[in-house]
Amino acid sequence: MELLSPAGDRERLEMAIFYGADAVYLAGRQFGMRSSVVNFSDADLRWAVQYAHARYVKIYVTCNTLPREEELRVLPGYLEFLQDAGVDALIIADLGVLELAKRHAPKVARHVSTQFGVINSATANALHALGADTVVLARETPLEDIRKIRDNTPEELHIEAFVHGAMCVSFSGRCLLSNYLTGRDANRGQCAQPCRWKYHLVEETRPGQYFEISEDGGTFIMNSRDMRMIEHLPELLDAGVTSLKIEGRMKSAYYTAVVTNAYRHALDEALAGKPLDPLWVAETDKISHRPYTTGFYFDQPGESYDKVTYTSDASVAAVVEDCGEDAWATLTMRNKIAPGDALELLLPKGAPIPFTAGELFDEAGTPLTETKLVMMRYRMKLPVQAPALSIVRKITREGVSA
Repeated sequence: MELLSPAGDRERLEMAIFYGADAVYLAGRQFGMRSSVVNFSDADLRWAVQYAHARYVKIYVTCNTLPREEELRVLPGYLEFLQDAGVDALIIADLGVLELAKRHAPKVARHVSTQFGVINSATANALHALGADTVVLARETPLEDIRKIRDNTPEELHIEAFVHGAMCVSFSGRCLLSNYLTGRDANRGQCAQPCRWKYHLVEETRPGQYFEISEDGGTFIMNSRDMRMIEHLPELLDAGVTSLKIEGRMKSAYYTAVVTNAYRHALDEALAGKPLDPLWVAETDKISHRPYTTGFYFDQPGESYDKVTYTSDASVAAVVEDCGEDAWATLTMRNKIAPGDALELLLPKGAPIPFTAGELFDEAGTPLTETKLVMMRYRMKLPVQAPALSIVRKITREGVSA
């Protein structure tokens, strides 16, 4: 059983591994479905593989755009590079790319992306016969169908399913709304997410007059909730899922850390046959999110007709750079804090540790009334000694729009 986390850059990769991912998926500068994140240069990819493998974590690289004719001539060289860099698997959405990967990166495992739309065992078996090692199921696959797919596919074919994050209301990655309305191609990772926008009616002979579709002014007719399956990991394991995938390569390093940490503990408890501690469910409320749903696993998720805002019960305050045995730590600021603020220290093992911010000092030892400059370094005493990359966060409780 594998916990698979997203990484949009180096920091997010480090956080995913630090907080318990078994594997991390990321993209290079080409052929990946997330164009607005930093992504990984060729040098960064080699670093990522070395960094992850030294910690017994796998690296999967997305090659999940649908390449156009002019792109095919550079794809073989890129696949050869990824094999040489030592990546563990390629995530592929196109049959032509699957065939090219067999030819130009034969030592690298091949995972078929959720964009392929695998929802039955016939397709899974056909892809396995073509050389796929893993199928990433479409998000609309019900849990009972996953069980049947597992029963009717060879054991060596791995089944991967999404457990947390944003959901697309269309055929993932192939929606043309963004192309038509903004000229931004979803198949190049540039989707403007018009499904989240607020819509009114306009009558043909009265341009510029906007008529409400609902009583409260406009409607979000295509707005999806976010998926959260942390309370149902035993059912997914029992159905035969072998890799649990967290969505979010465009999300923050804080999101990556908190969600990976929560699902790491939840998965370990599920594998040990222990009941889920509610605190790990509560952790998923401490990252920016839309209202949650279990997606299509059990029934129809329905739309969220409310205003598209994200809420969170906490926000990242700082990241630990180093910490002595006396628990005095050097931190890098991410959001302002002041003495007396309610904080939590998030470690990879065990529950978050609540504490109150005490005295703050800059690097020269001057007392601070509050931190002000993003990314500034300062000193503060933590409740326990904490390793580098540990997160300090500020509790907000009332919820924050993002």
